[in-house]
Amino acid sequence: MLTKQHITYLKQRGDMDISALISSQRDVKSINFILESLGYLPENFNPDFLYQLLKHKNPQVRLNAVKNIGKLNGKSDTESLLELYRNEMDTSVRREIVSAVGRQKKQNNKSLLISFLQDNDPKIVCQAIRGLLVFENDKKIESHLRQFINHPNEMVRTIIYKEYFSKEAKKQTSLPHTETYDFLKNVVVNADVLEALRVVPNESVHLTFTSPPYYNARDYSIYPSYQAYLEFLEKVFKETYRITKEGRFLIVNTSPIIIPRISRAHSSKRYGIPFDLHPHLIKNGWEFIDDIVWLKPEASVKNRIGGFMQHRKPLGYKPNSVTEYLMVYRKSTEKLLDWNIRSYDHETVKKSKVTDGYEITNVWKIDPCFDKVHSAVFPVELCKRVIQYYSYKGDLIFDPFAGSGTVGRTAKLLNRLFFLTEKEPKYFEYMKSKIKSQNFSDKREPRFFNLERFKEEIKSTATGLRPLA
Repeated sequence: MLTKQHITYLKQRGDMDISALISSQRDVKSINFILESLGYLPENFNPDFLYQLLKHKNPQVRLNAVKNIGKLNGKSDTESLLELYRNEMDTSVRREIVSAVGRQKKQNNKSLLISFLQDNDPKIVCQAIRGLLVFENDKKIESHLRQFINHPNEMVRTIIYKEYFSKEAKKQTSLPHTETYDFLKNVVVNADVLEALRVVPNESVHLTFTSPPYYNARDYSIYPSYQAYLEFLEKVFKETYRITKEGRFLIVNTSPIIIPRISRAHSSKRYGIPFDLHPHLIKNGWEFIDDIVWLKPEASVKNRIGGFMQHRKPLGYKPNSVTEYLMVYRKSTEKLLDWNIRSYDHETVKKSKVTDGYEITNVWKIDPCFDKVHSAVFPVELCKRVIQYYSYKGDLIFDPFAGSGTVGRTAKLLNRLFFLTEKEPKYFEYMKSKIKSQNFSDKREPRFFNLERFKEEIKSTATGLRPLA
């Protein structure tokens, strides 16, 4: 019976025993098991049988043979690998050949790796780039690689951008990653969001959670065209991207909407806002992470199925819309999530941990909320989940379309800070009454500004835009 222990024993006795063991096998599964169990190959290992396996009819055997050849500490036969590369049809084997050549780190392999860059398979190109990056400060290689910033494949572009352009493009800020500016803490601004954001510094916000106004579905959201509506949102979220901390999140709550028909001679129009908005966000640097479905009780939504229930005629089916989307995006970064987490001290991380009872699926069953002043109010439970799952205590939570201010009030309940903008005066006044009546756990009272007063506040409290204690 083949075991890893027995294979290790034979390898220690001598590589000819491994060669004989493989020769005695009649099934591909056993050969692959032996090759996958070889592990570290000593300096005096004789790889002749591995090169013989490069001609094996099974691609997995060829792949495992190449992997082991790549372990030979720069002593592998490049010509044999190149011969296989020219004739190989299996992508995984070809990629492993490029990896094996790169792992040799030989100066005379640089031209070969550069030639691999012309392959039509982006996985091969990425592997060749990794092999070339070990030759640091080589101007010839750098000139070849920089050209790939415009490569049609996003994986290739990402690798090149991270290596050559991200550090150049990164704007320095004196603000520590976990902190924000004093003039944004627990502030509500009554102004057009784009006007307000123009004076907000880069990388000020930790999390944005918002529900954009529906396209011409409410009396407070009249746009000349659907395209103009999408372009407006693109501008808002482009500015939001700028003021968001590196690698932090944007959650947008939207749903398809219906514009009622003006008469029975006309049809109603349905717009897929979340799907149409998505490419605008991706274009401006937001990385799509997740889609969360907010599921509401059927009794809480408008009945669209009534007519069909009576006539049952095909083509007339219109289901009741009981869902909305929470589209989760992250500001693009080469850094992993761990970098963001390690920015916080141990005590903050500990206190911010999500308690038991958290949602484990992307379908959230939450009852909607109704308000006599605002017709589209966030449920507190929805805000709680988003804020707890995507921020730490002390973070600044931003809502560019604050409405009744639920995001701000919930942020404070969860020991976060808030920054809200709202254009409509009646909602701004409503927020004043609601937020001022709330008891806060800290001494930082909420502040309410119009645009001019907000600008003055920034000028008077920020010298050179440095964070205040």
